[in-house]
Amino acid sequence: MEDVLEVYTRPYDPQRPVVCLDETSKQLISEKAPPVPAVPGESARYDYEYAREGVANLFMLFAPLAGQRDVLVTERRTRKDYAECLRLLSDETYPEVAKIVLVQDNLNTHSPASLYEAFAPAEAKRLAERFEFHYTPKHGSWLNMAEIEFSILGRQCLSRRIADAADLRRETAAWEAIRDGAVTSVNWQFKTEDARIKLRRLYPSIE
Repeated sequence: MEDVLEVYTRPYDPQRPVVCLDETSKQLISEKAPPVPAVPGESARYDYEYAREGVANLFMLFAPLAGQRDVLVTERRTRKDYAECLRLLSDETYPEVAKIVLVQDNLNTHSPASLYEAFAPAEAKRLAERFEFHYTPKHGSWLNMAEIEFSILGRQCLSRRIADAADLRRETAAWEAIRDGAVTSVNWQFKTEDARIKLRRLYPSIE
């Protein structure tokens, strides 16, 4: 926990950007009957029946100090999907930086080992060396600022029926453009000193 909190105290360094990574799923649902659009004085109406169209996975890549985020929609949440996510972050989003400081939870796929499953050893090693990995503790994923962005995405964009992955990509891209255009960042206030007081029960006691 203190390791992640130390990362959040670092000043912005364009050569070592801090990026928070998280992932979640979205149930894809289509309408069985056309919805009735809203008219003056009445809200839009939707039929209670719907069709399940599977589940999509979303990766959130959020740079809190820069106020930038990328939402990637994938069919699955495998090691190879995670590895490809890191490759995009390294080679397309931040190709010129010295090191990417990555904060993520300790899901079993979230490790450099996933790179070796997806790529040849030399390429996997190259990508692994591009990152400085930091992990939130077990039951401490709330320390990951990408969760804040997922909460906002859920309220502003995902809290309705979306039929397929293509629509999901369009909707998340539009949301992302608005958030990035406003350079919306996070003012993180919870420090190590706060943790040692408020979460002292989690620290080992010394007699």
